[in-house]
Amino acid sequence: MTSPVEDPHAGARVLTRGVAAEDATLGLILLHGRGAPASDILHLGELIAPPGSYVVGPQAVGHAWYPAGFMAPLEANRPWLDSALSLVERLVVELEGDGLDRSRIALGGFSQGACLALEFAARRTGRWAAVIAYSGGLIGPPGTALVKGGSLAGTPVLMGCSDMDPHIPLERVHDTATALEEMEARVDERIYPGMGHTVNDDEVAAGRELLASAATATTRE
Repeated sequence: MTSPVEDPHAGARVLTRGVAAEDATLGLILLHGRGAPASDILHLGELIAPPGSYVVGPQAVGHAWYPAGFMAPLEANRPWLDSALSLVERLVVELEGDGLDRSRIALGGFSQGACLALEFAARRTGRWAAVIAYSGGLIGPPGTALVKGGSLAGTPVLMGCSDMDPHIPLERVHDTATALEEMEARVDERIYPGMGHTVNDDEVAAGRELLASAATATTRE
Protein backbone atom coordinates (compact mmCIF):
# COMPACT_ATOMS: atom_id res chain seq x y z
CA MET A 1 0.00 0.00 0.00
CA THR A 2 1.24 3.50 -0.82
CA SER A 3 1.83 5.57 2.31
CA PRO A 4 0.10 8.95 2.79
CA VAL A 5 3.52 10.63 2.67
CA GLU A 6 4.18 9.19 -0.80
CA ASP A 7 0.65 9.86 -2.05
CA PRO A 8 -0.86 12.58 0.20
CA HIS A 9 -4.03 13.03 -1.86
CA ALA A 10 -4.76 9.30 -2.10
CA GLY A 11 -7.69 9.52 0.31
CA ALA A 12 -9.01 12.89 -0.87
CA ARG A 13 -12.72 13.48 -0.38
CA VAL A 14 -14.62 13.93 -3.64
CA LEU A 15 -17.81 16.00 -3.92
CA THR A 16 -20.21 15.72 -6.85
CA ARG A 17 -23.05 17.67 -8.38
CA GLY A 18 -25.46 17.14 -11.27
CA VAL A 19 -26.89 14.00 -12.78
CA ALA A 20 -25.59 10.50 -12.15
CA ALA A 21 -22.33 9.82 -13.97
CA GLU A 22 -23.79 6.99 -16.04
CA ASP A 23 -26.56 9.33 -17.26
CA ALA A 24 -24.33 12.32 -18.02
CA THR A 25 -23.71 13.90 -21.39
CA LEU A 26 -20.59 15.62 -20.05
CA GLY A 27 -18.24 14.95 -17.15
CA LEU A 28 -16.56 17.98 -15.56
CA ILE A 29 -13.63 17.70 -13.15
CA LEU A 30 -13.10 20.99 -11.29
CA LEU A 31 -10.07 21.74 -9.11
CA HIS A 32 -10.18 24.37 -6.39
CA GLY A 33 -7.55 26.99 -5.55
CA ARG A 34 -5.13 27.04 -2.64
CA GLY A 35 -6.86 27.43 0.72
CA ALA A 36 -10.35 26.98 -0.71
CA PRO A 37 -12.87 24.20 -0.16
CA ALA A 38 -14.07 22.03 -3.03
CA SER A 39 -17.55 23.44 -2.46
CA ASP A 40 -16.36 26.81 -3.78
CA ILE A 41 -15.30 25.46 -7.16
CA LEU A 42 -18.46 23.36 -7.33
CA HIS A 43 -20.49 26.54 -6.91
CA LEU A 44 -18.64 27.88 -9.95
CA GLY A 45 -19.44 24.61 -11.69
CA GLU A 46 -23.14 25.22 -11.11
CA LEU A 47 -22.76 28.48 -13.06
CA ILE A 48 -20.96 27.00 -16.07
CA ALA A 49 -21.98 23.35 -16.40
CA PRO A 50 -24.78 22.64 -18.90
CA PRO A 51 -27.80 20.51 -17.96
CA GLY A 52 -26.98 16.82 -18.05
CA SER A 53 -23.49 17.27 -16.58
CA TYR A 54 -21.83 15.25 -13.84
CA VAL A 55 -19.52 17.58 -11.92
CA VAL A 56 -16.69 16.27 -9.72
CA GLY A 57 -14.81 18.41 -7.20
CA PRO A 58 -12.05 16.70 -5.20
CA GLN A 59 -10.83 18.26 -1.96
CA ALA A 60 -7.05 18.64 -1.65
CA VAL A 61 -5.55 17.42 1.60
CA GLY A 62 -4.66 20.53 3.60
CA HIS A 63 -6.59 22.64 1.07
CA ALA A 64 -3.58 22.82 -1.26
CA TRP A 65 -2.62 20.64 -4.20
CA TYR A 66 1.09 21.35 -3.73
CA PRO A 67 2.98 23.43 -1.15
CA ALA A 68 5.16 25.85 -3.15
CA GLY A 69 4.31 28.21 -6.00
CA PHE A 70 3.51 26.74 -9.40
CA MET A 71 6.76 28.17 -10.82
CA ALA A 72 8.95 26.76 -8.04
CA PRO A 73 11.41 23.94 -8.82
CA LEU A 74 9.40 20.76 -9.36
CA GLU A 75 11.16 18.97 -6.49
CA ALA A 76 9.77 21.58 -4.10
CA ASN A 77 6.25 20.39 -4.91
CA ARG A 78 6.83 16.64 -4.78
CA PRO A 79 5.23 14.29 -3.84
CA TRP A 80 2.11 16.50 -3.59
CA LEU A 81 2.03 17.48 -7.26
CA ASP A 82 2.54 13.92 -8.43
CA SER A 83 -0.18 12.78 -6.04
CA ALA A 84 -2.59 15.46 -7.29
CA LEU A 85 -2.00 14.47 -10.91
CA SER A 86 -2.58 10.83 -9.97
CA LEU A 87 -5.85 11.76 -8.27
CA VAL A 88 -7.10 13.52 -11.40
CA GLU A 89 -6.11 10.48 -13.45
CA ARG A 90 -8.10 8.24 -11.11
CA LEU A 91 -11.16 10.48 -11.48
CA VAL A 92 -10.82 10.35 -15.27
CA VAL A 93 -10.60 6.56 -15.19
CA GLU A 94 -13.72 6.41 -13.02
CA LEU A 95 -15.62 8.60 -15.48
CA GLU A 96 -14.45 6.41 -18.34
CA GLY A 97 -15.76 3.43 -16.41
CA ASP A 98 -19.12 5.18 -16.24
CA GLY A 99 -19.19 5.44 -20.03
CA LEU A 100 -17.70 8.92 -20.57
CA ASP A 101 -14.73 8.78 -22.92
CA ARG A 102 -12.13 11.55 -22.75
CA SER A 103 -13.76 13.57 -25.51
CA ARG A 104 -16.74 13.92 -23.13
CA ILE A 105 -14.67 14.90 -20.08
CA ALA A 106 -13.78 18.54 -19.37
CA LEU A 107 -11.13 19.74 -16.94
CA GLY A 108 -11.15 23.07 -15.14
CA GLY A 109 -10.03 25.01 -12.13
CA PHE A 110 -9.12 28.29 -10.52
CA SER A 111 -5.62 29.45 -9.53
CA GLN A 112 -3.66 26.47 -8.20
CA GLY A 113 -6.43 24.24 -9.51
CA ALA A 114 -6.23 25.88 -12.95
CA CYS A 115 -2.49 25.20 -13.04
CA LEU A 116 -3.13 21.57 -12.13
CA ALA A 117 -5.83 21.19 -14.79
CA LEU A 118 -3.58 22.64 -17.49
CA GLU A 119 -0.63 20.51 -16.44
CA PHE A 120 -2.70 17.36 -16.41
CA ALA A 121 -4.12 18.03 -19.88
CA ALA A 122 -0.67 18.82 -21.27
CA ARG A 123 0.75 15.57 -19.90
CA ARG A 124 -2.28 13.40 -20.78
CA THR A 125 -2.71 14.48 -24.37
CA GLY A 126 -5.57 13.62 -26.68
CA ARG A 127 -8.95 15.19 -27.33
CA TRP A 128 -10.67 16.44 -24.18
CA ALA A 129 -14.12 18.01 -24.25
CA ALA A 130 -12.62 21.26 -22.94
CA VAL A 131 -10.10 22.74 -20.53
CA ILE A 132 -11.01 25.86 -18.53
CA ALA A 133 -8.25 27.63 -16.62
CA TYR A 134 -9.19 30.67 -14.57
CA SER A 135 -5.95 32.39 -13.47
CA GLY A 136 -3.42 29.67 -14.16
CA GLY A 137 -0.51 28.47 -16.26
CA LEU A 138 1.55 25.36 -16.90
CA ILE A 139 3.64 24.26 -13.94
CA GLY A 140 7.42 24.53 -13.65
CA PRO A 141 10.25 27.01 -13.01
CA PRO A 142 11.45 29.54 -15.59
CA GLY A 143 13.11 27.70 -18.45
CA THR A 144 10.83 24.66 -18.17
CA ALA A 145 9.93 23.05 -21.49
CA LEU A 146 6.20 23.75 -21.48
CA VAL A 147 5.47 21.76 -24.65
CA LYS A 148 5.17 18.20 -23.36
CA GLY A 149 4.89 16.40 -26.69
CA GLY A 150 1.85 14.75 -28.18
CA SER A 151 -1.27 16.42 -29.53
CA LEU A 152 -4.32 17.87 -27.82
CA ALA A 153 -6.14 17.22 -31.09
CA GLY A 154 -8.17 20.39 -31.22
CA THR A 155 -9.18 20.47 -27.55
CA PRO A 156 -10.77 23.87 -26.83
CA VAL A 157 -8.99 25.68 -23.99
CA LEU A 158 -10.25 28.80 -22.23
CA MET A 159 -7.62 30.78 -20.31
CA GLY A 160 -8.66 33.90 -18.43
CA CYS A 161 -6.37 35.98 -16.23
CA SER A 162 -5.64 39.51 -15.06
CA ASP A 163 -2.71 41.36 -16.58
CA MET A 164 -1.52 42.08 -13.03
CA ASP A 165 -2.41 38.90 -11.17
CA PRO A 166 -0.18 38.74 -8.06
CA HIS A 167 0.18 34.95 -8.32
CA ILE A 168 0.21 34.26 -12.07
CA PRO A 169 2.82 36.13 -14.16
CA LEU A 170 1.37 37.35 -17.43
CA GLU A 171 4.35 36.02 -19.36
CA ARG A 172 3.62 32.48 -18.13
CA VAL A 173 -0.01 32.83 -19.25
CA HIS A 174 1.13 33.83 -22.74
CA ASP A 175 3.78 31.10 -22.83
CA THR A 176 1.22 28.51 -21.73
CA ALA A 177 -1.21 29.53 -24.46
CA THR A 178 1.57 29.31 -27.05
CA ALA A 179 2.67 25.88 -25.80
CA LEU A 180 -0.86 24.50 -25.91
CA GLU A 181 -1.36 25.85 -29.42
CA GLU A 182 1.85 24.08 -30.46
CA MET A 183 0.24 20.94 -29.05
CA GLU A 184 -2.74 21.58 -31.38
CA ALA A 185 -5.22 22.92 -28.82
CA ARG A 186 -7.61 25.73 -29.78
CA VAL A 187 -6.87 28.39 -27.17
CA ASP A 188 -9.09 31.32 -26.22
CA GLU A 189 -6.81 33.53 -24.12
CA ARG A 190 -8.53 36.43 -22.35
CA ILE A 191 -6.49 39.01 -20.43
CA TYR A 192 -8.35 41.50 -18.23
CA PRO A 193 -6.65 44.81 -17.32
CA GLY A 194 -6.43 45.46 -13.60
CA MET A 195 -8.75 42.63 -12.57
CA GLY A 196 -6.77 41.02 -9.75
CA HIS A 197 -6.94 37.36 -8.71
CA THR A 198 -10.56 36.42 -9.30
CA VAL A 199 -13.07 35.21 -11.89
CA ASN A 200 -15.24 37.79 -13.64
CA ASP A 201 -18.62 37.59 -15.36
CA ASP A 202 -17.12 37.43 -18.84
CA GLU A 203 -15.06 34.38 -17.87
CA VAL A 204 -18.11 32.67 -16.40
CA ALA A 205 -20.13 33.36 -19.54
CA ALA A 206 -17.28 32.11 -21.75
CA GLY A 207 -16.93 28.95 -19.69
CA ARG A 208 -20.67 28.32 -19.84
CA GLU A 209 -20.68 28.80 -23.62
CA LEU A 210 -17.67 26.53 -24.12
CA LEU A 211 -19.13 23.68 -22.06
CA ALA A 212 -22.53 24.02 -23.69
CA SER A 213 -20.84 23.71 -27.09
CA ALA A 214 -18.85 20.69 -25.88
CA ALA A 215 -22.00 18.99 -24.58
CA THR A 216 -23.83 19.66 -27.84
CA ALA A 217 -20.94 18.20 -29.84
CA THR A 218 -21.03 14.96 -27.83
CA THR A 219 -24.74 14.46 -28.49
CA ARG A 220 -24.12 14.73 -32.24
CA GLU A 221 -21.48 12.01 -32.29
